Order: sequence, then C-alpha cells, then structure tokens
Amino acid sequence: MILRDPVHGLVAFEGDEEQIVVSLLGTPEVQRLRRVRQLGVTSLAFPGAEHSRFAHALGAAFVMKQLLVRLRAIHGPLPDHQRVSEERAREALAAALLHDLGHGPLSHLFEEAIPGAPAHETWTERVVLDPSTAVNRVLSSVDPGLPARVVGLVHGRHPLPYLARAVSGELDVDRCDYLLRDAHATGVRYGLYDLDWLLRSLRFAPDAGASAPALAIDGAKGLPAIEAFITARLFMFQQVYLHKATRAAEWMIRTVLARAVEVLRAGGRLDDVPPAVWSAARGEPIALGDYLELDDGVLWNAMHAWERAGDPSLSDLAQRIRARALFKTLELFGEQATADGRERVIAVARDVARSRGFDPRTHVGLDVASVEPFGGEAAPLMVVYAKGPARPLHEVSFLLGRLAGQVLSRVRLVLAPELRDPVIHALGL
Repeated sequence: MILRDPVHGLVAFEGDEEQIVVSLLGTPEVQRLRRVRQLGVTSLAFPGAEHSRFAHALGAAFVMKQLLVRLRAIHGPLPDHQRVSEERAREALAAALLHDLGHGPLSHLFEEAIPGAPAHETWTERVVLDPSTAVNRVLSSVDPGLPARVVGLVHGRHPLPYLARAVSGELDVDRCDYLLRDAHATGVRYGLYDLDWLLRSLRFAPDAGASAPALAIDGAKGLPAIEAFITARLFMFQQVYLHKATRAAEWMIRTVLARAVEVLRAGGRLDDVPPAVWSAARGEPIALGDYLELDDGVLWNAMHAWERAGDPSLSDLAQRIRARALFKTLELFGEQATADGRERVIAVARDVARSRGFDPRTHVGLDVASVEPFGGEAAPLMVVYAKGPARPLHEVSFLLGRLAGQVLSRVRLVLAPELRDPVIHALGL
C-alpha cells in the first residue's frame, strides 16, 4: 500500500511485517477515526485544522516504520533477545496505528464532560481486546497473543522498554507525528523540527544491567534536534492547543454535554440523544458498540437538535456553538490565579451573571489547563558521547535544563460576551 501524505510525503506499507497496518486499516473501528477530528474544535480558531485522527494514526505508524529502520541499523551489538524481530516490529506498528483508537468525538471533550465516562486509553484497550471487534479478529488471526501485546505497548509496557517508550514516552511516534501534522494543518511554524535528523541521531545507551538498553541521543549530532522537538511541543501548547478561542469552545461544549445529562436525569426530554449519552445519564456503563457509534458528526447532530430544547440554558449554548458565537475569556494572573483567588473571581462573576438573568452555572466558569512540556519521566532521555557515561538530557542541554519540570498553565474565566464588561468592572480589572 502506497499513500500520499501532506506531512511525510510518500507513505508506504509494503513489507511482510507491515501488512498488519494494511489489514487493520480496513476495519470499521479504524475507519471510524476518519470521522473524529484530531484537534476537536480547534478549527474554530485555526480554520485549516480539519484533519482526522485517521490521518494521524497513519502518520504515527509511518514514523514507527522509520524508527524500526533506525533501530535495526544500530542494534548489531545487542544480543538477539534485545533486538527488534519481525514479530516485535509487527506489534509495534499495530500499536502505533491503534494508539488513539478509543478517542471519543471532538478530541478529549466527551470523556471530560460525561460523568463516569472512561478515558480514551481504556476504550482503546476494550476495542483491541474485545473478540467482537474486527480489530481484535485481525490481530488474533496473526497471533492469539497479539492483542494483549499491542495493549501493553499502548500503555507503555513491553519486554523491550525502548520499544514501549517509542509508543508512549518523552520521544514517541505519537508526538513525532502530531507536532508536524498539527503545525501543518493550523498553518503555524511552531511545531516544526527535523524528524529525519532526530531519528538519525538515536543511539542505544550503554547497558547498565537492564533487560534491554534505553534509546538515547547522540550528543555530538542530535542535541539541537531533540531541543527543537521539545520546544516545538511547548510552543504548540502555548500558541495552538491552549488558544483562548479553542478553550472557550471546548468549555461550552463540555457544559452542553453535562447539561444534557442533567436534563435527562431530571426526566426531561431531548431529541437525537446518542445511546452512549443515554447510558451515562442513567448511570449505566456505556456499551462498547454504543461508544463506537459516536463520532463528531453524531455529536454535532445531537447538539443541533438540542437548540430546540425546552431547557433555555442548553438551547442557548447549543445555538451559540453552531453560530460560533463563542464565550469570551479573561486570563487570570498572580493572586487571582491561585485557588483562593479563583474562588473569589468566579463568585463575583456568577453574582453578575445572576443579576443579569443568566444561569451562573452554564454561562460563567473557569478553564484551567496545564502541561509539563519536558521532564517528569521516571526514566529520563539520555545523551551519549564517544567517551564518558550517558547523561540525562536536562544535564547536558542548558535550554532543557531550565525547562525541566516547569509547568505551563493557563487560568481563564470563561463567560458569555454580554457579561464581559460588567464582570471586568465588578472585579476592578
């Protein structure tokens, strides 16, 4: 199979071990990812961000193929049991393709908004291990133990730790693809880095008695490449993933979903409620089949129907979202961003909303987002030189040494546009 990709160019899966990717692409569970946008509602801020999780899954699998080529080029000194065999390559390719299989509609929104909804990683595990799915049948037809090994890799577990970290780690195929793909789709330059040179800079760290050596960066050649990779992730969070319009839209949709569940639990009637949302409203586990019926189109259709809901707050929010009449945000700094400060700010804002006839629960809220761009890993990425011991990346790089362990956070008050000026006045801003 040969494809054209806007990020990687010519993408081919033609070898024997790569046929697992071709077989999995034909399954309904993987095809569903075409109907789930990679960046959720980010297109409301960056109009080009229409790409799907399907495209990202293919890209991650292709990066894994490239990584396997590099691993095999450098694994000569390793004993056979520490090398990448055809069997291990097959399960790594499958895990790279399937790592996001359980994502719900509109990126992370569904799992964050529906009470008791499992995380997408749990859904990925259920899809891969459930004998009723086509994905499970494809994997099991190759090897009955393959589904469990793929799940292990997705969760960062494998007899070869360097292979597990290639699927889930500081430098993994997921991040390698999504940074380039998201930057391309949004039209920004922040996420660009030299993937080819980064892969070429990979080495094995000297074995310190572990079951298999860890991957490391060649300090003489690869330091600028890995610095660019990590700072690209920082900049993408600063400028794209935590963009104020995107975060406001996400907050509104989470509020719509949570409000819909409240209405249903109170005995209210709503049209076009997806079965998965009905189950959540009744406090019942969501069936796997119902979850797999969810995609972006299903959820947008439901929210369109809820514009006619009898609940005025739900109806108003749903109408605003479809018209892109997004809520405004006020970023909080210093004392106002602390836990006590947030409580005071939200209390004032909700008093203003109440006095002007708005529901303070649905038309005012806080959006708190944070990410640790580098560091926090139990096994830090190492740097190797021709002489001397391997050293952690943060000890070798001045730039990353300053960044290690730092948390990028954004605390924003989210509110209906009609409330912005009165709240600013009430808060004395």
